Amino acid sequence: MGLYSFLYTFVDDNWPLLLALLLVFLWVSTIGLLLRGSPPSKDPFQKITIRSPEPLETDQAVRDRVLKQGFRQDKVPSRLDAIVIGSGIGGLTAASLMARAGKTVLVLEQHDQAGGCCHVFQEKGFEFDVGIHYVGEMQHNTVLKALVDLLTDGQLMWEDLDTNYDTVALGPPGKARMIPICSGPDAFAGQLLEHFPKEEEAINKFVALLKACDKAFMGGMLLKAVPKWIARLLVATGFVNLMTPYFTYAKMSLSEVLEKLTDNKDLRAVLGYCFGDYGTLPKNTSFMMHASLFNHFKHGGSYPRGGASEIAFHMIPAIERTGGKVMVRAPVSQIITNKGKAVGVTVRKPGGAVNLFAPIIVSNAGVFNTIESLLPPEVARKSSMYSLISRGKVQHGVGAMSLFVGLRGDKEELGLKAGNIWAYTSNDIDRITEDYLNKSAEDVVDSDIPLLFISFPSAKDSTWKERFPGKSACTVVTLGNWDWFSHWDNERVKKRGADYEAIRNGLGHRMWEQTCKVFPQLADRVEFWEVGSPVSNKYYIGSPRGEIYGVDHSLQRFSDPEVIINMRPNTGIPGLFLTGQDVCSCGFAGGLFGGVLCASSILDRNLLNDLERLKQRLSKDK
Repeated sequence: MGLYSFLYTFVDDNWPLLLALLLVFLWVSTIGLLLRGSPPSKDPFQKITIRSPEPLETDQAVRDRVLKQGFRQDKVPSRLDAIVIGSGIGGLTAASLMARAGKTVLVLEQHDQAGGCCHVFQEKGFEFDVGIHYVGEMQHNTVLKALVDLLTDGQLMWEDLDTNYDTVALGPPGKARMIPICSGPDAFAGQLLEHFPKEEEAINKFVALLKACDKAFMGGMLLKAVPKWIARLLVATGFVNLMTPYFTYAKMSLSEVLEKLTDNKDLRAVLGYCFGDYGTLPKNTSFMMHASLFNHFKHGGSYPRGGASEIAFHMIPAIERTGGKVMVRAPVSQIITNKGKAVGVTVRKPGGAVNLFAPIIVSNAGVFNTIESLLPPEVARKSSMYSLISRGKVQHGVGAMSLFVGLRGDKEELGLKAGNIWAYTSNDIDRITEDYLNKSAEDVVDSDIPLLFISFPSAKDSTWKERFPGKSACTVVTLGNWDWFSHWDNERVKKRGADYEAIRNGLGHRMWEQTCKVFPQLADRVEFWEVGSPVSNKYYIGSPRGEIYGVDHSLQRFSDPEVIINMRPNTGIPGLFLTGQDVCSCGFAGGLFGGVLCASSILDRNLLNDLERLKQRLSKDK
């Protein structure tokens, strides 16, 4: 008993030292996990496939052979290593990385073309992007740029937007105050100072907070990348707060930060303007989320040369090189399980269901579709994500309305710039947006729309003039309540009836009317006009409540350790992994890194570290 008594006394007297040693051990172990050498699985970045860009492929038949390969059971590879549900950027990224590691992957897309929100559609001689309006971090040798270059074999080229890449129009339609948002930290702050000369201290503090968040952001990624038990231990001991100040910024709402910075409501609105890029009100979202978006665009925005469909067009060949396929018109109705393990999928076709099997199933259909619709309930309940959903810790994002307008005249004739307009009817952006979303369907048609995102893809793409001479395209997006349209959820597309059309077109006309208050020269130039509603989004991209950003980007999503740790690729169901926007965050970059973390989990290697090495290798080659 003397030894036990001694040990008890020693631990009791020296517990702070022992705890410190334990924390150091955990820290070293965690860093070791993140920076460990290559495990047995193949490094998908080992072979650099980047080559000189070829001329833009404009033959639609050639493009369709890549983007519109219809599902046929006899064309499915005989031996599959993985099946990916959904061909959005998260699904294509995970599939491409697995293929580059030597796996044969089948990607199944329910729509009639691949790409998810990266697809385009053509009508009446016009082309419209549906989800890619601008992307950051493409101007320099960033990790994101290195990743995209490799995934597209160096064939995806980018056009930089104007230095004034965004403009905030603040005030009633036709009487708005125009405030430019410019690329580069100095230009950004300088332009704000010109418009708010008495707010230098607040502007400088905001820029300082952005820099602090930029350094701290990887703290949240750390908790998704390490094994769950380590992540939980780091949180339980508080050691995570010694490693990163992530939670200091993640626990503050955007509105809370802005209210502390300044009493100037116009400046608050300008600093919070781009919340529409993720769809959650400033009072309900994390400052860390908002700061990460600002940092993503700190050097400006870019647009894919040749249009957004270039993304999928140049990612699919890598999947095919190892015998894989990307097939469309292949709606997955369920994930097949055996003794609690995901082993395959069922594709719903008019001629009957087709069952396909693989040891790895990846869902890019979103966490709600995956847990609530595709899995058997008794299996879904075994996932930690099921508990997050059932307790309301993750919720659906807001729906969206989209307006697509084809215009007569090119960008020079119409005076269009390579930039976007964010139009707000008031500087109280929380209140006006919340009031709007809470209106009934009947009342909302007769109301001003508080937020409009106005974009001209034709002005951003240097190839547009050659492909569509004498024409321009305008895309307008705003938020929309699913409940306005849920009554027509199960009706056939384009056959939803007069009441549906009255609300949809009523909102569309209001969106265009307010757009023409900003661009009056466009009013008599309309040649094509189409409106998309939340039920349109459900039909085309499979979002259960018409959301375009996936899971709501709430304060809890980015500040609650339980949510951060469990919203990861490993679903807790053997053989089933999650990719896309719901893993990290929305948007092109968020979906890409969701795919990287997913492939990292499947391949059991630290692809973030491999990616950093790729960036360094590419830097040396330039």
